[in-house]
Amino acid sequence: MAAKFDLDDDSAVVIIGSGAGGGTLANELAQRGVRCVILEAGKHYTQDDIENDEWAMFSKISWLDKRISAGGWHHTKTYPNLPAWIVKGVGGSTVHWAGLALRFLPHDFRTRSTYGHVPGANLIDWPISYDDLAPYYDLAEKKMGVAGSKSSGLPLLPENNHYKVLAEGARRIGYKDIVRPMAINSKPYDDRPGCLQIGFCMQGCKIGAKWSTLYTEIPKALATGRVELRPQAMALQVQHNSKGKVTGVLYVDKDGKRQFQKAKVVCVAGNSIESPRLLLNSASNLFPQGLANSSGQVGRNYLNHTTAAAVAIHQKPVYMYRGTALAAVVSDEAALDTKRGFYGGYHLEGLSLGLPFTAAFMKPGGWGREVTSALEMYDHMSCVWVCGEDLAAEQNGITLHATEKDQYGLPVPVVSKTDHANDAAMRRHGLDQFRKMSEAVGATRVIDMPPYPASHNMGTNRMSAKARDGVVNKWGQTHDIKNLFVSDGSQFASSSAANPTLTIVALAIRQAGYIAGALKRQEL
Repeated sequence: MAAKFDLDDDSAVVIIGSGAGGGTLANELAQRGVRCVILEAGKHYTQDDIENDEWAMFSKISWLDKRISAGGWHHTKTYPNLPAWIVKGVGGSTVHWAGLALRFLPHDFRTRSTYGHVPGANLIDWPISYDDLAPYYDLAEKKMGVAGSKSSGLPLLPENNHYKVLAEGARRIGYKDIVRPMAINSKPYDDRPGCLQIGFCMQGCKIGAKWSTLYTEIPKALATGRVELRPQAMALQVQHNSKGKVTGVLYVDKDGKRQFQKAKVVCVAGNSIESPRLLLNSASNLFPQGLANSSGQVGRNYLNHTTAAAVAIHQKPVYMYRGTALAAVVSDEAALDTKRGFYGGYHLEGLSLGLPFTAAFMKPGGWGREVTSALEMYDHMSCVWVCGEDLAAEQNGITLHATEKDQYGLPVPVVSKTDHANDAAMRRHGLDQFRKMSEAVGATRVIDMPPYPASHNMGTNRMSAKARDGVVNKWGQTHDIKNLFVSDGSQFASSSAANPTLTIVALAIRQAGYIAGALKRQEL
């Protein structure tokens, strides 16, 4: 039975956000005997609310509060008010994610040492290594049921048509590292069913075969009797005492009333836009630049992966929409290789789009015969998403709008991003390689598309060995405030080319052990 906390109860860990970081952290802490309150800005949808309909679910679960795209990136024109495609609801973006569970590579934790000084970038090494995180990757893969991993023991998902077309094209041009570690049950696992290949993975898994904190971590946490979940609870400010120790969270509840929940520890896991925004909105006389921001790095170094997208039209039907949303992942280009004209690497991810999203993303705001002639061949299409390393740059980040406020009375976040020259080189390379793959299996037409709004949002509260370089230490604990933690992808010091969810979960498991131990030792 779920717990119930008084607002004046200052014994609990208050976790802001219920996605891959916050939801996992809550369960891990609860299993260790730690009591928690989860404040989630969005509604508590259930699997009954999930519809196999792209636009219906986009409208229902997406974070559509006012945000402004700024800087030199494509979103200022194509998606001026939707810089990020993430979820506002219990489970966060684990409801929306496609399920790809890739690990970082060892060099991804040492970008400054590996690449050296890169003009226009602000690279640092993580204060942890791959070896530090490897045992937690194992735990995360077991927890999430990653098909094909030794940790879970689950077999790989079946190869659908989309996989076969992409994999054959990849092999014909010399690629060999074709993978698909998916956190989707290939057979019943963890009291959830095996995948039925419905295909609407990014709209939420109706049957629960895909791992999501909505129906895995959070129900398990609540079942311990140590956790309370408060949906539609928008955090406004983290407050502190005269000694600089955080004391709790001011939030707006589902009835529009302001409430203050006292806390022993606060963990911020609201994603790479909302987490820095909350810290900046928590500025005070003691922390005039924002909470935990003595370095001036809160909100800076925003990462969202270097991405590009394209579709290929083949001579015969492919039916890419049959099966899981994500098919073959070509990983050869993710390996460290400095001879291609850019730093970092990328994955070629076979990501199927439904017909509505294909129409929307192919040429945003445009139409005409160029588009309609392609859409007429939708069943003959394959589709790829280039997902590559994004270099940290200090000027890319989250700031507060000077005058415009949202429905809670908070300054609207401005998400600024300008491509580095590295991004353009990587994007061109990835699209060229997909074209070669597609033509190798007889594609008659390849259409490049502008990147979609960012689903992978990282950085902005990055982890650093030295306080001056970032916001949190190797445990996600803020350098400035002992009992304030960051528990989401905003603590990433680099993006790697890997989708971030598995790493967020691994870090949350690791952080939970640290917090539980520190509480037991009365260090927090």
